[in-house]
Amino acid sequence: TINEKTIKDIESIAQIPIAFEVNRILSPKVVEDGLGGIAFLEQDIDVSYIKDYDNSPGEGPTQWAKRFKISNWGLIVAEQRDQIIGSVVIAMNTQGLRMLRGRKDLAVLWDIRITPSHRNQGVGTKLFEAAERWAKFHGCIQINIETQNINLPACRFYSKLGCELIEINRQAYRKHPNEIQLIWAKSLS
Repeated sequence: TINEKTIKDIESIAQIPIAFEVNRILSPKVVEDGLGGIAFLEQDIDVSYIKDYDNSPGEGPTQWAKRFKISNWGLIVAEQRDQIIGSVVIAMNTQGLRMLRGRKDLAVLWDIRITPSHRNQGVGTKLFEAAERWAKFHGCIQINIETQNINLPACRFYSKLGCELIEINRQAYRKHPNEIQLIWAKSLS
């Protein structure tokens, strides 16, 4: 079942791992010195590794309220037999959150996580659809999502759900210079 929770219950999702294995990436190829755009090619990497966003300083559900005022955020969980198996967090109207561009009619899919045993079973799609409904109900016309070129499953997921790649920032992460920030968007109209 999909249920909305109060954002005060944010710690309840901290035990759901967000880590994933990186074994393929989207490698950018600049076309005509950038005038022809950027093409992304799927590429195997030499040594696979585990990426866990929660291990970065200041990240993870228990840390967000220290960085942002989260009272305008939504929390939706997927439950099976009273066990939380996935969640999505939606941010809106939050000062300092760049992807909102200072607008009150945009939402950001801040976090989506599914327990490893329930991935690739449609739980993420149901949570994404619930996030869309939540954002639309709260007056948003678009939902933005950030991911990286190293998270190929997420890129495929957002593309499959009708999101459009609207921004590429090759210099977004000083601590991770080999990662490229990808901003996706989906219209809610």
